[in-house]
Amino acid sequence: MSDGKLKIGWAQADITPQEPVAVAGQFHARVSEGILDPITATVLVLENGETQAILISCDLVAIGDELWQAVADRCDGPDPSAIVMNATHTHTAPEIRPSSSMSGTTAEPFGVALPVMRTEDYIEFAADRIGAAVNEAWASRAEGSVAFGLGQAVVGRNRRWVDVNGNSTMYGNTNTPEFSHIEGYEDHSLNILATYDTGGDLTGVIVNVPCTSQETEGLFEISADFWHETRVELRKRLGEGLFVLPQPSAAGDQSPHLLYGKREHERMLQLKGRTSRQEIAHRIADAVEATLPYIKDTRDASPLMARETVEMRLPLRPLSEEDAKSADAEAAKWREEYQAELAKLEANPQARNEPKWHEPRWYVPVTKAYRRMNWYRRVRERYEEQQKEAPFRDVRLHIIRIGDIAIATNPFEYYLDFGIYIKARTPAMQTFLVQLAGPGTYVPSARSIAGGGYGSVPASNPIGPDGGRQVAEATINALLRMW
Repeated sequence: MSDGKLKIGWAQADITPQEPVAVAGQFHARVSEGILDPITATVLVLENGETQAILISCDLVAIGDELWQAVADRCDGPDPSAIVMNATHTHTAPEIRPSSSMSGTTAEPFGVALPVMRTEDYIEFAADRIGAAVNEAWASRAEGSVAFGLGQAVVGRNRRWVDVNGNSTMYGNTNTPEFSHIEGYEDHSLNILATYDTGGDLTGVIVNVPCTSQETEGLFEISADFWHETRVELRKRLGEGLFVLPQPSAAGDQSPHLLYGKREHERMLQLKGRTSRQEIAHRIADAVEATLPYIKDTRDASPLMARETVEMRLPLRPLSEEDAKSADAEAAKWREEYQAELAKLEANPQARNEPKWHEPRWYVPVTKAYRRMNWYRRVRERYEEQQKEAPFRDVRLHIIRIGDIAIATNPFEYYLDFGIYIKARTPAMQTFLVQLAGPGTYVPSARSIAGGGYGSVPASNPIGPDGGRQVAEATINALLRMW
């Protein structure tokens, strides 16, 4: 531990691709058709002579090991082990994860050839720019101070509902007599860490929200989703030079989408003259702006700093023979669909040469079938794996102390039940949980497993509730050691 003078450095990189890429975040492939707004990587360096923390937030769906390593290889000054990268989980950014058992179905191959930038090439492109930003932030670090506070903003909503028979569904129509209740809790807290220069002027903010950035997740354009509007709004209010580093807190079962109350919500948007993304931006900016005046006089230029990396081996979610057989049946169904779509393309090869990708997007049905097939196929592979040995996956957690606050990461789409457990038991004054500091995918709660549905069925998650609980306990134990 060290309690020396704090030095702070900020930088931002534009990681928007300038050629067509595979857009991550849906079962079907999407070839990018343009740029709605830029995607960025924001870097914050905190260092006090003995302890370093290099925080990087990227407008991406997740952070693959390959990208993290490529960025670390490009850093000249800071300790690579101090680099912590998280994604905002926008569903309108390039895929950066070569296919793996931890990265989810959208990292699967396409099943057909598509004219897109190779994932490996985009990783190199993004890593060049992110690495340069890290070096810039490191070189520009100067004495400053930090302050922290808590606001409230309604952004994330639980996206799973339960019917009268106990079956859970992600999204879908709740206007039915079969509707019973929303499955789980919602968290509208908003954690804020603000940085200041020696003159007391605000230089940047970490904004930690229990929600992923997927309000307009189905687009075929590159976009940072609501974080673009949020940066614009915060800079309009607090200064054009303000750095904004977003962090998604535990939110595996949360999203910005409403399950009910949609008509009145749309009416209010029309009355305000805002898009749904602008409304979220205003809510976040209102909370940040309301909190900053109260915390400015608490800023600390010499906060106690500590950092620990926790390496874990998590057991895979146990699967039954019935799980495997059910997945086999679904995989076979989607295999037939895939073969049928391939046959259509062979009978109509000119479809592949359609100059306007959106008329039609010929590759959508075939890639959806291919990825669905593989999504279910992996259940059988995991079942066979557990027959031979006790299978596991290696994961890494980062625990950072900055004065009275903690930053605690995990690589998953981590259900909120686990996040609330950590927040309830933390010894820190305030804990910034950060999910998707790695490749994903879902880690569901025990109650969501009982209801089933996307996100909680075996195909959705290699790691089950037992692994999620182990992550929560390891996080608490590390925090207790640190405090």
